[in-house]
Amino acid sequence: MWLSAWGLSGVGTFFLLFAWCSSSFTVKLLVMYTRSLIAPDHSFFLFGPRSTGKSTWLRSSFATALWHDLLRSDVYLPLARDPSLLRRRVLALPPGSMVIVDEVQRIPALLSEVHAIIAERADAYTFALSGSSSRKLRRMDVDLLAGRVFERQFFPLTTMELGEDFDIARVLQFGTLPKVCAEPQHAVDILEAYVHTYLQQEIQQEALVKDIGSFNRFLEVAAIMNGQIVNTAGIARDAAVARPTVQRYFSVLIDTLIGSWLPAWNPRIKVKEVAKSKFYFFDPGVVRALLGMLRDPVEQAHRGPLLETLVYHELRAHMAYAGIGGKLSFWRTPSGGEIDFIWSRGGRHLGFEVKVSSQWRREWGAPLKRLCGEKALDAGFGIYLGADELRDGSLHILPFETFARRLAAGELIG
Repeated sequence: MWLSAWGLSGVGTFFLLFAWCSSSFTVKLLVMYTRSLIAPDHSFFLFGPRSTGKSTWLRSSFATALWHDLLRSDVYLPLARDPSLLRRRVLALPPGSMVIVDEVQRIPALLSEVHAIIAERADAYTFALSGSSSRKLRRMDVDLLAGRVFERQFFPLTTMELGEDFDIARVLQFGTLPKVCAEPQHAVDILEAYVHTYLQQEIQQEALVKDIGSFNRFLEVAAIMNGQIVNTAGIARDAAVARPTVQRYFSVLIDTLIGSWLPAWNPRIKVKEVAKSKFYFFDPGVVRALLGMLRDPVEQAHRGPLLETLVYHELRAHMAYAGIGGKLSFWRTPSGGEIDFIWSRGGRHLGFEVKVSSQWRREWGAPLKRLCGEKALDAGFGIYLGADELRDGSLHILPFETFARRLAAGELIG
């Protein structure tokens, strides 16, 4: 049977669909992953990278909504010519109706129409506005909807959403995009298509890139630097592009939600700290696709940054889905002391150190112990690939899956 993940809400649901193929009917079983995001009862933006399951989750959550898929030319072209068409369509609906505009960044002018409807009809209609880029929306003053439309984020599948399909070796190799997880036999083709048709074409259009070769070189160098402190001058040299161009390319990756900055944390203790930020792509599989390594086993040197990428993803997704807020950062000193992730909210700070090993070594927890002892951290956690949950003084050492389970249960941060 052919498997395809749509990332829908709803627990353990399965559907049988029939498709015409080669003069016969072929049964297709669609696996439905349960997503953790709870639909708000208010108009909202839904931002997330392409192919993370936003559209499918919206269709599942709002089955009777008036739908506008701006990736379809028959929908896009009439609205691009006359954005007020959206307003006329919505006002013809009965009060209480739900309206979805998918990939709204393709026609940012529609936000003005949504604003006018909300201003005139108050809460008569509810809108879900999804997008995989905030670049164009910022230029069109998306703030005009501030306070009227909530914001939600969407991510690839988490460990708990994958459930029994989770396999750490496979996740580090191919990531957790829903279609990749549900069609493992096509993982390489799916990820290569994602990189070529989306990252190297659509993002090039967003960046107004004239030199395609320079952007491709930048992407490869940026993937090599995934999880490392960014030296813009060094990347410019390695990618053979100007430093301002590298800065602009990074901005495009941030705006299109393909990556994010992890800033340095400054606890203001008596030690000199590194101040530059790290950069992480949103998915381990996308990193390996950019490096052209999908057909090869994961090299030991790459496993550490890939596991960090996965932990970063789990933390960000939980913060967004559970609505706990806070900020993530990292801590490092020039002498080599480091903590991979620090979650902060208000005066509370929790540290997480990630190691791609089946055995935990006590020296790895030294920076965590130090900052806990100085009261700069409220608690410290080690995350590794072993099987046993351990205690090392004040530190909690957790196998990755235990970390993911306890995180999702709200037992670690919040």
